[in-house]
Amino acid sequence: MSHCAIVCLYTVCSSVNTLKKVTVVYHSALKGLFHLKMSRLYDTIEPNVIDEKMLQKAVEEQGPQEELGQLAKREGIDFKDVTQLQLDFRNILKIDNLWQFVNLTKLQLDNNIIEKIEALDSLVRLVWLDLSFNNIETIEGLEALVKLQDLSLYNNRISKIENLDTLQELQVFSIGNNNLTALENVVYLRKFKKLRTLNLTGNPVCENEQYSMFIAAHLPDLVYLDFRLVDEYTRELAEIKYQYAIDELKQGEAQALAKLVEEEAKQKELDHHKAAYVEYLNGPFLFESMYAEDTEAARLAYLPGMADLLETYKSKFVLICENLFAYGLKQHENRKAEVSTFYKCLQEAIKDSQHQGTKIILDFENNSQGLLDVVQNISNLEIAEAKLLKYNEDISQLSDTLMTLEMQTVDQLEEIIKDFERNIADQMSTFIEDVQGMMAQCRDLENHHHEKLLEIAINTLEKIVKSEFDEEMPDDVRLLFVDKDTIVNAVNASHDIHLLKIDNREDDIVTKANSWSSSVIEEVHKNEISRNRNRVREINQYIDHLQEELDNMESLEPME
Repeated sequence: MSHCAIVCLYTVCSSVNTLKKVTVVYHSALKGLFHLKMSRLYDTIEPNVIDEKMLQKAVEEQGPQEELGQLAKREGIDFKDVTQLQLDFRNILKIDNLWQFVNLTKLQLDNNIIEKIEALDSLVRLVWLDLSFNNIETIEGLEALVKLQDLSLYNNRISKIENLDTLQELQVFSIGNNNLTALENVVYLRKFKKLRTLNLTGNPVCENEQYSMFIAAHLPDLVYLDFRLVDEYTRELAEIKYQYAIDELKQGEAQALAKLVEEEAKQKELDHHKAAYVEYLNGPFLFESMYAEDTEAARLAYLPGMADLLETYKSKFVLICENLFAYGLKQHENRKAEVSTFYKCLQEAIKDSQHQGTKIILDFENNSQGLLDVVQNISNLEIAEAKLLKYNEDISQLSDTLMTLEMQTVDQLEEIIKDFERNIADQMSTFIEDVQGMMAQCRDLENHHHEKLLEIAINTLEKIVKSEFDEEMPDDVRLLFVDKDTIVNAVNASHDIHLLKIDNREDDIVTKANSWSSSVIEEVHKNEISRNRNRVREINQYIDHLQEELDNMESLEPME
């Protein structure tokens, strides 16, 4: 691009910030020329993997952060404090060891020999990423970068735009000088509602005579395409030309969105059920799961009268499950209400303590206001020392008062926590007892069904032995009736599988309920210990500050 072209951009851009984004690729292109010149040199250098030594050196060399770099060189620096990192022109083949840079917002990895996008999952704060002038063939490994706004994949070997679904904040996307051939692939970018700047120049797809019109029609919010402002005239012509295709596309997108909303609603509902430990109990799922792994069930279903027996069993079993489901949801709401009430009481007690502490400190500061200045101006040494002594006693008294208040707060909160523990324990005990009672009803139904099934099986066997059984029966079912042990073992095996499924579901509910109870109580105690330590530290720091002021005053000579 010529200098004149850049100047023209300045005249048409309505936003300086947007202009800067448009010209990013131009500067990348200049760097790329240098990259090409250096390619022979790279061929003679061993490929690198990002390691600790390279990272430390890069931080030390930070150009715009010279003071930070010097500090890192002298004393070392915690990588989590770094917000920008420049790793270009380092012959990097593999991305690795960036997990410590959790606060990184800008990362330059351009002009290397990287073949795969990987190891970026920890960089969740990243806003700007440059991977231009590498050997990347597939877009991948960017799922965690949900805050990314500016992405450059310029001059790689990419043939398809894909795997960017989570990058909903994307505003600037440069993927010029790659191997994109399908114009329809650009439609994928419609899902990025904030995308305003796109560079595709240098791809085979740009040779299509419909290229500019197609892009303008399918990406109506795009402001800049290939360094140029998308003018309204082009946009209007594109809209007319592709009106029917766009209408059809919008209809498809609306249907997809509706389906997504529906799926999200179902997932949200399922998550709610899981939080209550009763997922899939609002229907025949548990009953059907018992028979899904029962290899004998299909053969036993051919026994006379089994259809009616199974239907009766299923209806009663599912009713119990639905009752358990409704009960579980109700108890879940009760637990949420209990937790909410507890935290409300806890915060009120803490807030009241904080108000008392603030009042005590303000009273102290009002009473001692200007005391040190007065003492400094007192010429009589004995009077000055007496006042300083009294002030020292007041500081000690203040410390004792604040610590006593904190001890009282700890005792008060401990009582609130104990009440909460008792309430949660009672709730969980009742919940588990009722769940076990309902699951016992399921077992009773299964036992009753088993007895009836066994009775039918024995009667059928006796009829077969006496040649009195006239009904049609598949050969594999008849094999069950070679003797009494065979049919009894088949019925018992089916029964055991059903009981195991019921037991496992009960254990799952009880285990999750107990685990939740333990984790909630543990978190409460952990938070209280942390609060108490922080408060004691605050008091000590304040008292130390007052004492330091006093010590400095005592070191001064009184005024003559």
